[in-house]
Amino acid sequence: MEIKMVTDALADIWPMMTIFLVVIISVRLMYIHNSSEKFVFYKEFFNILFVIYALLLFSLLTKSELNVNSGYNLVPFTEITRYKFGTTGFNLNVIGNILIFVPFGYFISTYIRAKKISHIFLVTFITSLTVEFVQHYIGRSFDVDDILLNIVGSIIGFLLYVGFEAIKKHLPSVLKSDLIYNILCLLLCAIVIIYYLSVFGIKLF
Repeated sequence: MEIKMVTDALADIWPMMTIFLVVIISVRLMYIHNSSEKFVFYKEFFNILFVIYALLLFSLLTKSELNVNSGYNLVPFTEITRYKFGTTGFNLNVIGNILIFVPFGYFISTYIRAKKISHIFLVTFITSLTVEFVQHYIGRSFDVDDILLNIVGSIIGFLLYVGFEAIKKHLPSVLKSDLIYNILCLLLCAIVIIYYLSVFGIKLF
């Protein structure tokens, strides 16, 4: 269900995403050229992944057709406990709200070099609160439980970031080189492009 929602969102925003990415990549490459800044592929690719994720995230969060009820819930755990564990409603509204913000927590932790959970908590709280506020005015509901679940997802992303950073420190120097990361990102980039094209029925093989 969640994968289909992401695929549908991608199908909806691909024209905007394509134009947006071309503009950003062109401007970024020109900036690197004019400033003589060192070009590191994996870092630039990471930035592009965040842009793609952010566009998909906020497309999903502002889809008015996903609304099942309107209004607002200001009592914590009211909606969370309404769904039975393992049901479609639980997977979509509870697990889904957690998972969708795991990448957010990881990306933001990387950018701000978060040292404490409070750092990611504050950014996620402001972001999720804004999302819920906007949703309330586009025909969806304001739900404090969504904010709590989004924060949980971001904290998981933060913990993943901390874990990866700890592992990286113990890797041999050869595995810390830009070349290794660039190769891995080139492979990931190829996978992303193939998937992006497959969404629209274009097969390379």
